[in-house]
Amino acid sequence: MRFAVRPMAEHEYVLLEDFLYEAVFVPEGAPAPPRSIVRLPELRVYIEDFGKRRDDAALAAEADGRVIGAIWARVMDDYGHVDGETPSLAIAVLKEYRGRGAGTAMLGEMLRLLKQRNYKRVSLSVQRANYAVKMYLRAGFEVVRGEGEEYVMLRRLWPQSVRATTSPSTPCRP
Repeated sequence: MRFAVRPMAEHEYVLLEDFLYEAVFVPEGAPAPPRSIVRLPELRVYIEDFGKRRDDAALAAEADGRVIGAIWARVMDDYGHVDGETPSLAIAVLKEYRGRGAGTAMLGEMLRLLKQRNYKRVSLSVQRANYAVKMYLRAGFEVVRGEGEEYVMLRRLWPQSVRATTSPSTPCRP
């Protein structure tokens, strides 16, 4: 499958509600929750007034002339909250396009974007049973908290110390 990862256009932010619903993990054999779940305050924080905050960032995966996936980040008090300086991620790919590399490609691009914006790290929350845990581990995320059925994972974007050959404002490759 051919797809492209690109910045999400402002007029496409309305799609984030659909992708937020797609991001809700449903274990094998369990019934899907009603779409109204995205109206719960603990989920609205991911999309409410998206694009109006300085730290909001969103990318889209496009294939077959339509948006098939989205990844977005913002500093918020969500399930994956670590601190007031670390953005949290949300990611989803439409079911019929999963397992084809779009999620991995979007994640890689978002990590590069957040690093360019000089964030030191990024976090997310994920159900322990979610198959995406393996993708996050491969991308360098580490489990920093395990609460109930959830993991909070963190990915460092900049090394803890800068090599002596670089100035503090010069990025280092991890």
